[in-house]
Amino acid sequence: MSSPAVAARQTADAFGLLPTVETALADCDYGDWSGRSLEEVAESQPQALHDWLSAPDCAPHGGESVTAVRDRVGSWLDAQHRAGGRVIAVTHPLVIRVAVVHALGLPMATYRQVDVEPLAVVRLTSQGARWHLRLGG
Repeated sequence: MSSPAVAARQTADAFGLLPTVETALADCDYGDWSGRSLEEVAESQPQALHDWLSAPDCAPHGGESVTAVRDRVGSWLDAQHRAGGRVIAVTHPLVIRVAVVHALGLPMATYRQVDVEPLAVVRLTSQGARWHLRLGG
């Protein structure tokens, strides 16, 4: 499965995957900040950016809060857990960060401590009762 973003679909294609587009895997809706660099936002709206980075429930840009992204991704992840089987998801770093937080039942504020590099492979596995984060190859 893939985020609807062109970059995610192209990444899946590059790995030889034929992804189904899944809207739940979309990146955060950055609202008024879409298409702007973090530096531009920091320069023009420093307090709003600070608020958004400090409070996961905050969405001063008119888009989604990080908590809303976690809720959307968490619902999708829970459905995958119930369905069983294997899924490869090609998506965005923020989506992966909140998926890890949700799966492991971590406090929402810890999402900022989960660093996801471009093209990283993050494995969430389950034997039915709970999710496990698998690191390494």
